[in-house]
Parts: sequence; C-alpha cells; structure tokens
Amino acid sequence: MYGTRGAGARAAATAVGAALLLAGCSSSGSAGGNGKSRAGTDIAQRPKGTDPYWVDPDGNAARQVAAYRKAGKTAEADRISRIAEQPTGEWLGPENPEAEARGLTRAARQADRTALLVLYDIPHRDCGQFSQGGAADGDAYRAWIEGAARGIGDRRATVILEPDAVLHMVDGCTPDAFHEERYDLLRGAVARLGALPNTRVYLDAGNAGWQQPDQIFRPLQRAGVAQADGFAVNVSNFSSTQDSIAYGKQLSAKVGGKHFVVDTSRNGNGPYTDGDPRERWCNPPGRALGEAPTTRTADPLADAYLWVKRPGESDGTCKGGPKAGDWWPAYALKLAGAGD
Repeated sequence: MYGTRGAGARAAATAVGAALLLAGCSSSGSAGGNGKSRAGTDIAQRPKGTDPYWVDPDGNAARQVAAYRKAGKTAEADRISRIAEQPTGEWLGPENPEAEARGLTRAARQADRTALLVLYDIPHRDCGQFSQGGAADGDAYRAWIEGAARGIGDRRATVILEPDAVLHMVDGCTPDAFHEERYDLLRGAVARLGALPNTRVYLDAGNAGWQQPDQIFRPLQRAGVAQADGFAVNVSNFSSTQDSIAYGKQLSAKVGGKHFVVDTSRNGNGPYTDGDPRERWCNPPGRALGEAPTTRTADPLADAYLWVKRPGESDGTCKGGPKAGDWWPAYALKLAGAGD
C-alpha cells in the first residue's frame, strides 16, 4: 500500500561491504580515524543519550553529499546532509539476511549504537503494488527470519516487523486465503526475534490516516503483539506526529497498554490531500522531513521517533519516481529543503 522500500537494491552491497563498514566506524562513534567515511563525508553518530541508533556513514544520502561537494554544489550538499546525518531504517534484502544483519549490527556495535532494522519479506506483500514480492512461501519466510535472527545474535537491534502485513489483512488488500498462514508467520517472527537478548520488536500497525483502531487491534493480537515490545505507526506514511501519537494511544489502550514507535521521516508537512486518493501515499509532492529520530518523545507510550522509511528513496514508479527503494536525489532535495 505504501510502496515501502524494496531493499534488494542494497542487499548485495551491504553483505559484501559489511566488514568494510566496521573499519569505517570508530568506538567513539565517528566515521573513522580521519573523521571521514568511505563516502568522503564527515558523517558521525548522533548523541547517544537522545538518539541511540546507528547512522550509516556510507548510505545513499552520504554518498550524495560527497558527490555534491565534489561538484561544488555546497547548498545541495548541505540540504542532503540533513538526511545523511540521521539514522534511518536498514531494510534487509531477500538474498542473505544473515550476512546483512550481522554486518549492520556489528557496525552499530562498533559505534556503540543500536541498529534499526526493517524486516519486510512476508509472502504476498504489498498486494502486487510497487514493492511486490516477498518470500516464496511460508517455509522460505521462516528460513529468512531465522537467518536474520542468527545475524543479529546478541547485538543491539530495534526491529520494525513487516510494514503493512497486518493492515492489509484488515483493509481487504490481502486475500482471506493467506490470512491464517500470515498470522502464524508473524507470531513465529515475533517469538524468534523477541527471544534474542538485545533485540526490541515492534509490529507494524498502520497509520493515523486509516483511523480504524477498532478494526486492527484484534488482528494485531492474533499476530503476536502481546509478545512484542510494541507496535509501529506511520511507517512510510505522512500523518503528523501529533495524530500518530493519538492513534498509537488509542490502539495501545486496546492491546494491553503496549508502547509504540512513530515513523517521522517524512511527516513534517503532514499528509498530501490532492490528486488521486489511491496514490496520495506514493511520492507526494510538497512533503518535508519530520522530527529527527530520538527517544525523547511527547508521550511516555511513544518509545521513539524513528526514520523507518529512508527519506529520498522512492515509493514506486509514480509521479516520475524510479522503482520502489531507489535513491531519488531530486525528491530528497525537496524533502530536505522544505521550509527554507
């Protein structure tokens, strides 16, 4: 529904470069011994007390900053730095989740931070839209989750589990024939990841724009939210932080007081209200970065504001965008420059 990131584009690079990432992060949290990342930028970690999540010093945004600086485009580089300097979700690819998870969590541990991972490979995901795909069947998905869990091991990680997977069973997007298996797969994933000693698991629970906590709370319960650390709201969406917290609190009251996290990556100007309602979620114009990632939120039930969706990566081939998950510099500049 949201065209959330298909992480395959970075899967091979992350798996192959995992060891190199370790060399790029000093124990003090800087990019390296000379203060530079492999991308050639001064991307450092954020203050741990308010933002414990790992910043990738060599992500798409960091590389774009380096390219703009090399070309003498200082203003553009400064804008994209607003993205590059923040921790964003690392969406594991389908091919080698164990190697990716291991490389990312090792890099985060080397910097004394927590990896923010997004697991998005449920069979029949995205209902055939821009991020269609996912595991071939239930057994393949269980093996994929097992690989991710082995890769994380005892290192610190916060996992956002399966954007849209529960919501699409409620809104009719996912056919009824797949529901029982999906509930079983989600419960199994929550149990396996939740058993890791330093991993927190948040099951995706839709967004405030949907406004149906009465319809989704029982499916969340069937999917294992009671065994999770909580749930995530507004993933890859644009609802305001205020509305997202209100939605999260309503839902929390129905699922045993569970805490939640809010994706604030692109909600600075709230949701888009023009154009075809069926595609307002996909690369909407005029949006802006939201609150920076932090564990200091406006409500005690909200554990963190996170940038789960990676700002500047396309939702899909709509409104002139590249395929889902691809870096889109023009859109990134608009997100980062809104309000200037």
